[in-house]
Amino acid sequence: MATRNRTDVTEFVLLGLSSWPEMQPIIFGIVLAMYLVAVMGNALLVTVACSDPRLQTPMYFLLSQLSFIDIFLTTITVPQMLVHTLSVNRTISYTRCMIQLFFFMAVGSMEGHLLAAMAYDRYVAICDPLRYSAIVSHRLCLRITLTSWVVVSLNSLLYSVLVTRLTFCGNQVTHFFCDITPLLQLSCTRPLVNEMLIFTEGVAVVVSPFFFILGSYVRIGIAIAHMHSLAALRKALSTCASHILVVLLLYGSVIRMYLRPSSSYDLDQDRQVAIFYTVVTPMLNPLIYSLRNQEVKGALQRLFGKLSISRKL
Repeated sequence: MATRNRTDVTEFVLLGLSSWPEMQPIIFGIVLAMYLVAVMGNALLVTVACSDPRLQTPMYFLLSQLSFIDIFLTTITVPQMLVHTLSVNRTISYTRCMIQLFFFMAVGSMEGHLLAAMAYDRYVAICDPLRYSAIVSHRLCLRITLTSWVVVSLNSLLYSVLVTRLTFCGNQVTHFFCDITPLLQLSCTRPLVNEMLIFTEGVAVVVSPFFFILGSYVRIGIAIAHMHSLAALRKALSTCASHILVVLLLYGSVIRMYLRPSSSYDLDQDRQVAIFYTVVTPMLNPLIYSLRNQEVKGALQRLFGKLSISRKL
């Protein structure tokens, strides 16, 4: 990387999704609509999973945690982007930028860990159904969730501390939030330590859940192949289909954005992938789980039925 003039950065300028003024109202309207759908859809799923007695199972506890994570993830980035879209001032202080980076990386990594826990839940339910209640309990799910929060928080803290040790040669971030890739691009010298960390410790924390999910589904696939009951086969496939689709949406974006050499970074394309990861995926997740899940559909019908009765009274 060529040497550039070093500056003491006290704030960053977030360039947003587009520099064309005529596009800003369109971007604002589309992203705001998707954000509201994502928040309301996931909030509804959390409400149903926590209030309906028939959904008081480990699987729906994990699903409610995933919905909470989706709300948190999109709220970390989107409201600020919406304000900047219609504003001339697009600055964010250095401290706020580092805080946003920490929470975004922690929450984003946590989503993968929750999907891995859900894959284990499905593995036990299909491959060892008689012992499911004894193996997968609310206590186990709670321990997995808390342990995962500790791991991803320490990982995110490590990344954030290393970024604060960089010397920046500019303050214009080609993104709509403070993400690690565009911040590394602003470094005066090539941040070898940070890049090595992404491909070593980052792979261990972020990608290891994906390999765990892959291994779980290999075992599930073997179990399904030996099923002789057509009803059991349909139930197993229906149970896994929603989860597989969400996994593909998440890790397709993550691998595209982060797990590649810095020489291949295209920040303009990364912004498009990031809007998919931070807005579109959280919006689709509750739709995927509710439309393909008869138990969630039934719980939603009961919830709306209670609401309609209470209004009449």
